[in-house]
Amino acid sequence: MQEDKRARVVRCICALPAGAVSSYGALAKAAGWLGAARQVVRILQQVQGLPWHRVVGSGGAIKLSGENGAEQRFRLRMEGVTFRGARVDMKLHEFKFKKLRH
Repeated sequence: MQEDKRARVVRCICALPAGAVSSYGALAKAAGWLGAARQVVRILQQVQGLPWHRVVGSGGAIKLSGENGAEQRFRLRMEGVTFRGARVDMKLHEFKFKKLRH
């Protein structure tokens, strides 16, 4: 069962197009794993090749610190993502997931 949830999270992350972002919690919810934001973080750390930079904290916050946070901001800006202060402008760039079949 956990493997199914993990696979759904990976599919949701891969569905994020360039120029769009989602929060850890929204990804968990879209994958049918409500309240599993920390598990999304773990999956991002474990699975290579995911567009990790398109996943942000709630309200568009960059949760990574130091060079990793700077790289995330850089990658997002290269995709046309705009910021309001230190946060991604979620009104413009938040990806809205359609209902997934689990």
